[in-house]
Amino acid sequence: MREQLKTMLTTSLKAGEKRRVATVRLILAAIKDRDIAVRAEGRGSGVGDDEILAILQKMVKQRRESTTLYLEGGRLELAAQEEEEIAIIGEFLPEQVEAEELAAAVADIVAEMGAASLKDMGGVMAQLKERYAGRMDFAQAAGLVKSRLSG
Repeated sequence: MREQLKTMLTTSLKAGEKRRVATVRLILAAIKDRDIAVRAEGRGSGVGDDEILAILQKMVKQRRESTTLYLEGGRLELAAQEEEEIAIIGEFLPEQVEAEELAAAVADIVAEMGAASLKDMGGVMAQLKERYAGRMDFAQAAGLVKSRLSG
């Protein structure tokens, strides 16, 4: 995944795509920060692809929140910029699970585990994260799991 990002940076620099260059540099900086933190904890030489996916998802989430705030504040140009960055970051993420598939996955795992109360929510979420890493909005999934287990 790192090679993919570096290749994209080189290609974007040559093509003069300023927004793409800036966004890929932000991604690489976030990965480097996480590498440094991991090394400081003594957990090896850096992060793997699964952690890179988590970083990318976090970046998308932050930009979605910013977009909402910018739209509420009438800052359409900044909202558009955030949307462009979301699209660029999204190029490195696997295809996301649709709402119907998300609901089905939650139902399957709840049934598999025999989850019956909110006490089981952590186990269900752990299974979802293991099986759908990088492909699912886990905040949305948590809401579905909670409503399914509480009602």
